[in-house]
Amino acid sequence: MKKNFVLAFLVILIAVASCSFTNKSFENDDKDKLLLDLITYVLERGHYEPKDINDKFSSNVFEDFIDIIDPTKRYFLESDIREFEQYKFQIDDQIKNTDISFFNLVYQRLMKRMDEAQEIYTEVLEEPFDFAKEESITIDYDEVPYAKNRRELKERWRKQLKYNALGVYDNKVKIRKTAISGGPDDGSVSVEVDVENLDPAQLELKNMSLAEVEAASRESTKTTLDDFFDFIDDLERKDWFVQYINTIVDEFDPHTFYFAPEEKDKFDISMSGKFEGIGARLQKKPEGAKVVEIISGGPVWRAKSLEVGDEILKVGQNGEEPIDIVGMRLDDAIKLIKGPKGTIVDLTVRKVDGTVDVVSITRDVVELEESYVKSASVIKEDKKYGLINLPKFYVDFDDYTERNAATDVAKEVERLKTEGVEGLVLDLRDNGGGSLKTVVEMAGLFIKDGPVVQVRSSGKKKEIHEDKDERIQWDGPLVILVNELSASASEILAAAMQDYKRAIVIGSKQTFGKGTVQNVIPLDNIVRSNEHGNLGAIKITTQKFYRINGGSTQLEGVKSDIVVPDKYSYIDLGERDQENPLGWDRISPADYEVWEGYMDYEGTIERSSARLALNSQVKLIEENARWLQEQQNENEVSLNYEQYSSRQEKNKEKSNYFKSLTDYDSKLTFESLKYEQELFTQDPVLREKRDRWHQDLARDVYVEEAINVLQDLQLNALKNQNTKLASVKG
Repeated sequence: MKKNFVLAFLVILIAVASCSFTNKSFENDDKDKLLLDLITYVLERGHYEPKDINDKFSSNVFEDFIDIIDPTKRYFLESDIREFEQYKFQIDDQIKNTDISFFNLVYQRLMKRMDEAQEIYTEVLEEPFDFAKEESITIDYDEVPYAKNRRELKERWRKQLKYNALGVYDNKVKIRKTAISGGPDDGSVSVEVDVENLDPAQLELKNMSLAEVEAASRESTKTTLDDFFDFIDDLERKDWFVQYINTIVDEFDPHTFYFAPEEKDKFDISMSGKFEGIGARLQKKPEGAKVVEIISGGPVWRAKSLEVGDEILKVGQNGEEPIDIVGMRLDDAIKLIKGPKGTIVDLTVRKVDGTVDVVSITRDVVELEESYVKSASVIKEDKKYGLINLPKFYVDFDDYTERNAATDVAKEVERLKTEGVEGLVLDLRDNGGGSLKTVVEMAGLFIKDGPVVQVRSSGKKKEIHEDKDERIQWDGPLVILVNELSASASEILAAAMQDYKRAIVIGSKQTFGKGTVQNVIPLDNIVRSNEHGNLGAIKITTQKFYRINGGSTQLEGVKSDIVVPDKYSYIDLGERDQENPLGWDRISPADYEVWEGYMDYEGTIERSSARLALNSQVKLIEENARWLQEQQNENEVSLNYEQYSSRQEKNKEKSNYFKSLTDYDSKLTFESLKYEQELFTQDPVLREKRDRWHQDLARDVYVEEAINVLQDLQLNALKNQNTKLASVKG
């Protein structure tokens, strides 16, 4: 598929080489204009579903760019927006004429307003906050209008700063209360404590009055903002222009992205499998940076310190005063979070349950071994089953003969067969995808032969990728586990096995819903000569893939045969919740035959659903999911300390209540395979990792139900086989 795209893209290269790009770059030495011209040209001719660059497109770019650079509406005034609106329906014309007047106006005004903002927050933080006052702040910034004048803007800053300081104050008050061993919070200290056992922060707070604690909270908030604006001051005009370019690019779809030269280098490193930092993928949100993926083997994954859905609000360096990243560009926030191996980053995090906590993470390099496939045998009563966990569909694109997901899964299947397993679970939860070639080969392990996925490029006939090897490596019962974070290649495999009725899919109501393919195009490859240096690259959506039944996985994902709720059931995480996703559609189905194994498919699904309806653990998971949805929808926050603190305590109590989910015991036994057990004597760290994994599996109700389903499928297979034998004898 990659080869076909490259051939198709040659047409674009030839067209570009013969057009006026080279002349334009010499006539106009403005790199920004060259980039704008070049990127839009590539998008219009190379994107799977190019957008019409018209007034509607212009309006979307206008709204999104303003929202991205001022998400909390703390800089621009209503009059600024009115002035900007003269360009609202002209940006499309500016793009076509490589005119950047709109960007220049907004950028210059932003710099001015940011200078004014520093004066405003300094003024606000000179006055004490009254935490006894009854007032609140709306954190759904989409619903907040722009300030009409400086007075209104200052009031907005006052509430925002009070909100920030309130969190700091609450934390300090709690530390102070602990330090004085339950003493009164009226400013006096009446309880004697062992001073030698207090750390410096506790000792300092122990001797403070509440008024002094409030002043310290304001000072801490000011330091955070000073650091934030120092960071902003280091940004150059080109950094903001890249954001403008990506606002335009993002209108095509959420997976198309422009990489500035330095960002392209980072992308290349990440694609090589070498990650240094905390091991989490983030998404920009008005209130900070939202965790959307935990990278297997990374520091966060190992420590279980963050989870998908958490929002990072502040970033500190090893005990230093943290910097507020609210309103900061995502790239800049990531620069603060990343750092050399062995250093510590302190993240102030709003958890998915609404509680706020400080999480300290030691930066490290992702352990590649933990992103590879691993397996275990599962013992229930006198039966043994196999479980294979696949974090991603990995491959070395330069040398496919090197380690890849398909060959590794094949090895694990053989090892499990040797151990005598009677059913197999393939766990694709949290698997964000990867190589399409490995998907096709992996599907071939479970079917005789036939199509696995259909791929279509814009304006071309569909291609059918199929398994042509008639050998079946595993013909026994098969279950595939998925969740809302199973995406792309994971969805292809789950969909194919579902369409063949080869496996029963268990998990979330639907998977992520990413049904598109991207390619990275270095822009330097497109122009014959360039006086501006490295131009970076563009990751562009070039194809769409479809199930063998003809339906797209785009937006809809794969709907599980057996639905089990999880904590993300009601949280916006899927492709359908991204900006500007491509739509769902259908093409003609491929020619395939449904699997004719001895499986009572529908009956097994009905029995499983009946079991889950009575399962108390599943009911608790559903309760947790709905509560998390309530927390996510809470957009009004009290700035009264008693109400704020009370809400935090209630959230903490509820959060602790749901921690009982981890006390669950399925009574299943998990064991490493023999080859791995032999490695434990030389690698005790591997033993520890596997022990931890097995403990997690034993608490996993989804795995428990997968084994129940395998047991049902096996019994049904035997029953059908016995029925056939009896009829032959008769």
